[in-house]
Parts: sequence; C-alpha cells; structure tokens
Amino acid sequence: MIDAAIVGLGWWGKNILKAVQGRSGKLRFVHGVSKEIDQAVPVAEQYEFTLSSELGAALEDPRVQAVVLATPHSLHADQIVRVAAAGKPVFCEKPLSLKRADAARAVDACKTAGVILGVGQNKRFWPSMEALRAIAASGVLGHVLHIEGHYSNENSSQHFSSWRALASETPGAGMTGTGIHILDAFVNLGGPVAEVQTQFISSKPDPDPRDTISVLFRFENGMSGLLGAVRASPFYWRVHVFGDEGSAEALGETQLVVRYRGGKTEVRDFPARDSLLAEFDAFADAVSGGTPYPITPAEMVATIGAFEAITRSIATHASVRLSTL
Repeated sequence: MIDAAIVGLGWWGKNILKAVQGRSGKLRFVHGVSKEIDQAVPVAEQYEFTLSSELGAALEDPRVQAVVLATPHSLHADQIVRVAAAGKPVFCEKPLSLKRADAARAVDACKTAGVILGVGQNKRFWPSMEALRAIAASGVLGHVLHIEGHYSNENSSQHFSSWRALASETPGAGMTGTGIHILDAFVNLGGPVAEVQTQFISSKPDPDPRDTISVLFRFENGMSGLLGAVRASPFYWRVHVFGDEGSAEALGETQLVVRYRGGKTEVRDFPARDSLLAEFDAFADAVSGGTPYPITPAEMVATIGAFEAITRSIATHASVRLSTL
C-alpha cells in the first residue's frame, strides 16, 4: 500500500478522494493540503487524513511516500520539481503544464531524481480507448491515415473554483479541461504533432462560457487529424482512427465500432470501469516497481507541446509549427 499526500481539495481533489480512498488496495491518502484549510476540515475528517496548508508539511511527513497534485494548472511544473527534489514520486492532474518547456523541466526533474511521474489522463483507462489502441496497433486497419476526436461536456458551466475562469489558467478555453484528453489520445495513437491550425469561436465568455474549438493537425509521421471541443454542451466523446483497410471508433467509455472494407461493421460493448481508480492503481503499481506508468514521459511532453501550439494558434489566428516553440 502506497501512503500518499493529496495537494488540492477542491472539486477534482474530492473526486479523486471519492474514487480512491477506501476503495484502492494499492494507494491511500494519509495527508491532505489545502489553502482553504477551514473548508477542508470536514473533508479531512470524512476521509481520515492529516490536514495542513502547505506542501512542505506533506513533504516532511515521514509517512508520505508519494504526492498527488490537484492544484491550479500554472503551479504544476514548479510543484513537480519540488516533490521530485524531495525524492517522492508524483502524480499530477492534467494538464501537466501549460508550456512544453515546463513539461520538459518537470519530466527531467523526475528523471534526475529517479522518481515516477504520473499524469491524470483517466480516459486512457476507458475500455473503449484500450480497445481502440489494441486494434490500431494490430494492423487490421491497414495504413493509418487520419484521426478525428471530439470531447464536450457541461463542466465549464459549473464553477468549482474562480481560478478556472482565469485566462492565465485556461489559455486554451475548452482545450484545457476537455480537449487535452483528446490530445493525449492523439499523441498515444498517432505520435508527436508537427503543426496545428486552430479556430476558436466564443459567443459568451466566462463565467458560464459558450465557445467552440476546432483544430486541424499534421503529425510528424504524415497523418492528418481533426479535433473539436464544445464547452457547456452535454457529454460526448469520440475518437476515430481511419486506415486504408478499415476504421475504428471509440464512442463514450464503453463502445468500439469497427468498420471493415466491404461494408462489414462490428460493434463491441465493454463493461464499465472506474477510470480514476484504475489510473491511481496504475500509478501505485509503477511506484511499487511493477509495470511502468502507461503514459510515457515523451508522450507527456508531446501532449503539452501540442497544447501550447494550439493556444498560440488561437492567439495568432495562424498555423503553428511545434518546431517553433
């Protein structure tokens, strides 16, 4: 059992606690950190861990073997470096950072310290996405030419913390909270991105935004891609890989649709699983010296590189090559 500290006890921190505490047989939280300490007292009492207001207190707690960050995005890179310097594995909620250089700095700090770095891309653990990766790697689809993805949900219409509305924390609008999950899937399935061209349209700014993002991709391997994200729209998830022998489409958490040459279509449905619990169990396995964490450091940096290019494309209304970052 890995004894961990969780830093940040807001909306998402509480979701992590609900998924993990008392349910995982591999990781538990013994220490929590929150700047809003008075508001966090009931949370600490409910989940039975020590509470403090500073990261340093958690790092000095001799029980703490690993640290989980559920803090504002702009803080992630510096906090990862600090945790790594203390010799503790660190799990960071997405986005890992807002700039590729900061992501690389965080990854390098963990490599130098010899500690595991995990990132919170829980859609990796959806049964539909696991099946999509398997069939894309099998060669059944032939030569893969194109990938499309869309992720929308209503979370941005519900204000969990005022910091989430800050441009400095959410420079990519819907990319930051939702679209980055598609970016992670794209990098995992298609490799590093070479160039992006973004269209961002807003009809109502924060709070309670109404906006859309559309992104065209060119991958280093020659694939093309297309991504869409709509904030304040009902939940929808789709990642679709197109090859010259067939295509495979992950729809939501539990369904895969495979289309073959000749018109044959196969629909596969899978049992649901708790993806948050699965990703923290995977992190605990990596910390314990078992299987490596399934998102590689190179993929972490490549995803943030694509994210930064998209934010630049939004600002400049032009295509952005990642080689210029």
